Amino acid sequence: MILPLLFAVAAAATPGPADGRGTQARFDACARLSDTDPAAAQKEAIGWAKTGGGVAAAQCLGIARSAGGDWKGALDAFTTGATLADQTHDGLASANLWVSAGNAALAGGEFETARVDLSTAIASPLLPDPLKGEAYVDRARAAVGAGDTGAARADLDQAVKLVPADPMAWLLSATLARRIGDTTRARTDINEAMMRAPNQSDILYEAGNIAATAGDMDDARAQWTRASTAEPDSDAAKRAKAELAASGGPATKPAAPSRAKPQGR
Repeated sequence: MILPLLFAVAAAATPGPADGRGTQARFDACARLSDTDPAAAQKEAIGWAKTGGGVAAAQCLGIARSAGGDWKGALDAFTTGATLADQTHDGLASANLWVSAGNAALAGGEFETARVDLSTAIASPLLPDPLKGEAYVDRARAAVGAGDTGAARADLDQAVKLVPADPMAWLLSATLARRIGDTTRARTDINEAMMRAPNQSDILYEAGNIAATAGDMDDARAQWTRASTAEPDSDAAKRAKAELAASGGPATKPAAPSRAKPQGR
């Protein structure tokens, strides 16, 4: 099972070499249009590409197709943009667009393509550490989808070093540790996630899963109870309610707060 999506697609506004304010303004307008009318944004981006829009037009087309849920089309557009950026020696735009291409491939279930594209981005010396950390997270998700848990573990170890403030990196690390039977690591990492986002349902739900795996059903029910009420309309809350129903109902006492201390990793 693939880990939950951390983010669907990276859409940083990096439309390539500086072509003047006109290009940036047109890109910004096209990207904004994708939020409200993806079809119109696609039409704008395609027309722009035909008249020499280059990297910026390709990136906007990828954003618009992502907004419309066309992950294969988004992958094609982002790949085109990244290739154009490579050809024009715009390394930062290239790195960002390979991240976007990798995320589009991941969202579309093309795990091996995602791993290749994200590896290209990670190899770039121009990709800032925060984005590199998130790229490691996404490559780990692709590795899980491809059944390569060893590679996923290595990537998440890098991710929590580069983006230690991101609770989702710790959540995914904890989830993977539980799935491969490393309960000690799972508990350590879910505590890290809970310190950073103490009322996030998917984190609380996973805390319950880890407690259940360790045989502590009182704590498991307590965490699932918290998950079911923290964000009651979320998918994690619904899963938590199902676990509570299957395990005997809500906890009779609240979960104790985490006492783990942040670790510099």
